[in-house]
Amino acid sequence: MLRATKVRVYPTQEQAEYLNAQFGAVRFAYNKALSIKRHAYQRHGVNLNPRKDLKPLLAVAKKSRRYGWLKEYDSIALQQAVINLDVAFSNFFNPKLKARYPSFKRKHGRQSSYHCVGIKVLDGAIKIPKISPIEARLHREISGSVKSITLSRSVTGKYYASILCDEQIEAPAKPTLIANVTGLDMGLTHFAIKSDGNKIANPRHLSNASHNLRRKQKALSRKKKGSANRCKARIQLAAVHERVANARADFQHKLSRAIVDENQAVIVETLKAANMMKNHRLARSIGDAGWAGFITKLEYKAAETGVHLVKLDQWFASSKTCHCCGHKMPEMPLHKRLWQCPACHTEHDRDLNAALNIKQQGIFELQAAGLVVSAHGGLRKSVAQTAAA
Repeated sequence: MLRATKVRVYPTQEQAEYLNAQFGAVRFAYNKALSIKRHAYQRHGVNLNPRKDLKPLLAVAKKSRRYGWLKEYDSIALQQAVINLDVAFSNFFNPKLKARYPSFKRKHGRQSSYHCVGIKVLDGAIKIPKISPIEARLHREISGSVKSITLSRSVTGKYYASILCDEQIEAPAKPTLIANVTGLDMGLTHFAIKSDGNKIANPRHLSNASHNLRRKQKALSRKKKGSANRCKARIQLAAVHERVANARADFQHKLSRAIVDENQAVIVETLKAANMMKNHRLARSIGDAGWAGFITKLEYKAAETGVHLVKLDQWFASSKTCHCCGHKMPEMPLHKRLWQCPACHTEHDRDLNAALNIKQQGIFELQAAGLVVSAHGGLRKSVAQTAAA
């Protein structure tokens, strides 16, 4: 099983200068390959393949007088930059991903370089080609064989290393007899509503930092372009965004870990956040919640611990269906938080009803796959019989 661990690294000034230069070389290789591909297509109608046609040109370029300086940097990192361009074009032509056309990399954005040869994880340091060991804060044990190390620099100037290891152990088998099942309904008033009635508060990280962000953005707009003060203001603004992103990721990691540890099966909806964000009144709140990132964390945590994760169809009417009798309402506007079923006259909390429906539907899909759900995963027998009928 492959596992990636991201650690903070602390290069010396000399090492930082070399890493910045290597990031520049990687960025140059990517941008040059993109420029050649665009020129060949626009001028001559030739569609070059970055992996097959452009990557071999790196070896030729290193022997030339103009690009000989590329020999000072890791060749694998330069080749990976061209491979990344090939992946970017594959994503662009994949209609399911809806990726944008590849763009040129900026100097002041996030930088990274990939290394897989001549790498080691030492005691409190990492080793990559053509540079002395770099001090690292290894907050957890790195076990297994190291496959690759990807170095990166954030917009705020912090350096990180993502260490990919093969632990040479298989992920635990998923149980065929399931006793603990939970359904999750994602929301904005509450981040998540569990089928047991527990509602997790929405921390609203971006909203809480909005005042500070507004101040930093105003300060940046008043600085002269190209000045040192504008550069400082840009980093200060990026630092606020970084703290918001870190707080959101920390919250999602802890919550997803708790949910996976407590259950043998987790049922969630497939949410199309991009479509939902077309509602401009809710777009900022939906982006702040970060549902997609949370589901991604649930997925890989469930896979590595042997927990079933069921993602329901996006058109499943969880909010409009009564979980007691199965009656489906024709409409259910967002402002309606409490409603009464006209068929069985049961009073429903909109979000809790949706979570229970998600759990029920997930149990049916698990049973359809040949799995046994003990005591209906906490589902009342009468409800299971009604829904099955």
